[in-house]
Amino acid sequence: MHSHLYDSSPLHAHAHPSPSTMGSAPSISRRMLLAAGGFLATTLLGRRELAIAQDHPLWSSEVTIYTQGNWRYIVSNGIPNHVTGVFPNQNNPNTISPQRYRFQVAARPQIADQITPNPLGTFGVAINGVTFDPGAAEFWRGDRSWQYEALSGQINLGLDGNNAHVQPSGAYHYHGLPMGLLANLGDGRRMLLLGYAADGFPIYAQYGYVNPADPASGVKKMRSGYQLKQGRRPNNGPGGAYDGTFGQDYEFVGAGDLDECNGRFGVTPEYPDGVYHYYITERFPTISRNFRGVPSTSFRRSPADRQSPPGRPQTPLPDLHPPNRPRRPPTSD
Repeated sequence: MHSHLYDSSPLHAHAHPSPSTMGSAPSISRRMLLAAGGFLATTLLGRRELAIAQDHPLWSSEVTIYTQGNWRYIVSNGIPNHVTGVFPNQNNPNTISPQRYRFQVAARPQIADQITPNPLGTFGVAINGVTFDPGAAEFWRGDRSWQYEALSGQINLGLDGNNAHVQPSGAYHYHGLPMGLLANLGDGRRMLLLGYAADGFPIYAQYGYVNPADPASGVKKMRSGYQLKQGRRPNNGPGGAYDGTFGQDYEFVGAGDLDECNGRFGVTPEYPDGVYHYYITERFPTISRNFRGVPSTSFRRSPADRQSPPGRPQTPLPDLHPPNRPRRPPTSD
């Protein structure tokens, strides 16, 4: 039989950042390891941590997150810590395989003078080491002016129940709310830190405080400020009504809770003094298509191959552990 060991300590220690506008995140170090398909509580570098892992036929999920100086480092193999759909499948011919991610983001990010668009690229990385990629590399007749929405339902990209699928490189990645990760974290109807954007700001699930300045105000589901455009697309494009098939079908009108980057400033469980933070929402843009800060170059893909995984740091990182290796599936007693 498979044994299960549960850690009752909180996944994230509360930190008390300086009262600057952005604050400082807690120093978090965790390593996701395979533990007979269950949960494993470990001690690493003298810190108590929670490692969550889900059985996978060949690979275990490994991620280490830590801060050093002005930087936060995320080192992972990109293997999810939850059950995935079947890959390859009819609409996604790729197989999940380990990556060698080494991301570096600002530990004390600052709001930039200008917003940086991110129509096609990695937006951030989850606390389980899997990347967030909002845009799909699918375009109407190859015209990059009309980019298909991965979650529109108008194009089948072989996504699984975690709103994820696999790149040709073997990189499993999320296009929306990571449902398996949310299930592992427990109650989804509270503020949950899901990861970090490439500019260093934290990413939360869809629930935030009713009053962004008051953690005692309760929580509600955050509403995006985007809506479908009215009318029809121009005749020199795909034509038809603006129905959400393409990202260009939407416009920001500011009617929701969030700004054009799908984020806002406010207090969070991890940042009680307040921080700018992003949300992953149910409706467009789901994952932000814009950065409020300056994105790290470690998230860039190779210009020669837009399907190659990101993960090159701006400065050399220590070799924390060897790359993950395949193993035989566990046998039951």
